[in-house]
Amino acid sequence: MPDKVAPAEKPVQLPNAAPAANNEVKLKKELGLLDGVAIIVGIIVGAGIFVSPKGVLRNSGSVGQALIVWVFSGILSLIGALCYAELGTMIPKSGGDYAYISDAFGPLPAFLYLWVALFVLVPTGNAITALTFAQYILQPAWPGCEPPYAAVRLLAAVITCLLTVINCYNVKWATRVQDIFTGTKIFALIIIMVAGFWWLCTGHTENFESPMAGTNTQPGYIALAIYSGLFSYSGWNYLNFVTEELKDPYKNLPKAICISLPLVTVIYVFANIAYFVVLTQDEILASNAVAVTFGDKLLGVMSWIMPFFVACSTFGALNGAIFASARLFFVGARNGHLPTAIALINVRNLTPMPSLIFLCIITLVLLIIEDVYVLINYVSFVEALFTTLSVSGLLWLRYKKPDLHRPIKVGNIWQFNFLNYVSIILPIIFFVICAFLVTFPCYVSPWEVGVGIIIILSGIPVYCIFIDWKSKPAWLVNGSRKLYSKLVKTIGCT
Repeated sequence: MPDKVAPAEKPVQLPNAAPAANNEVKLKKELGLLDGVAIIVGIIVGAGIFVSPKGVLRNSGSVGQALIVWVFSGILSLIGALCYAELGTMIPKSGGDYAYISDAFGPLPAFLYLWVALFVLVPTGNAITALTFAQYILQPAWPGCEPPYAAVRLLAAVITCLLTVINCYNVKWATRVQDIFTGTKIFALIIIMVAGFWWLCTGHTENFESPMAGTNTQPGYIALAIYSGLFSYSGWNYLNFVTEELKDPYKNLPKAICISLPLVTVIYVFANIAYFVVLTQDEILASNAVAVTFGDKLLGVMSWIMPFFVACSTFGALNGAIFASARLFFVGARNGHLPTAIALINVRNLTPMPSLIFLCIITLVLLIIEDVYVLINYVSFVEALFTTLSVSGLLWLRYKKPDLHRPIKVGNIWQFNFLNYVSIILPIIFFVICAFLVTFPCYVSPWEVGVGIIIILSGIPVYCIFIDWKSKPAWLVNGSRKLYSKLVKTIGCT
């Protein structure tokens, strides 16, 4: 593997006074442990647990195996998050996977991740979340039928712009929104769990009489079931995107992970038990929003609270995704892989305003597409592939740079000596499982895998022309400089 590192990060110089020492403008370290937990939980608990548990059930074939997949997905996400805790403290840069792949394997693989994240992974996820929010907010105005898609898209665009403005203006405002809506969605899941437990205590155990009946044992479908479970856990690595803004990241990053992932896993498993107690398999598989179907069947006149809580959940998830993912593009631009203007920081608010605006524009463009949901079928494989590449980078750096400072190692987070041997076993286990998840769906969903690979490879000519080509035409260089100067003057960035 190539022995390369990321391009040196360029500090942004302020011509006059600067808030930071040594005359640099930097992102402020304003995120504490509670904020870190709220970001992880708030992003993970999005629409997935309320809307799409049927994906796990459909590919598992039985209630029993579906619950096993939910537990396994949570444990796998925790192991992955601990791997990322080591990466995040060993390479304390914002940008998450982009920074780790760049340090381990060089600029081209890192750019390909950035390319896919920029145009597919991040804005597609944000667009889907915004559309889900709009769908459930507007649903009461059109009882018994779907709201007009034009109205849904318009409201999705408005809420995307609103949250972008909040994130541009003040980091504290963004984190306060995150804290509030994280609490709201956890409260909604507690209602589901309590209602399901009450239903179970009244003697309704018929849905658990043969929990393993119909279990699907084919490896490809097991992998697809885990994909569906991991989709609802996705976001566990987003705190790594904002490492530079986290107070005392060596302590708060692993603590936030160790609090968040077990909490989310327990909540998800009990929420699914509640779903399975109240709803039959056929009802779950026929539902487009399991939580809403659950509410209609069990909550009576209070069933309206489920669409409301789904909307709150997606609102918080969208805010957290905008906050964290904008830092990815900020770091990519700072390293020369995107236009320099995207690496600017607003002087007054110390937020990556151009990166936030850029992400907002791409998300709005995707909202124009008639069916953005189809893109989800192609990005799951791509996301799993780059997660596998990131954790293989951890193993590669263990071998290539054994003396690199590692404040945290996977498995000895709590500094117990008898856990030291786990520090290499857990990343290997995680790598093997990720490799399984990448490989086996190739024969079950070859079309989706093929399109995902094409999306990745399409970034190579872009890299060769715009990044690796040293003697670029003058018009291209001058255009980038003019955009840079205009942003500096227009929105007060440096």
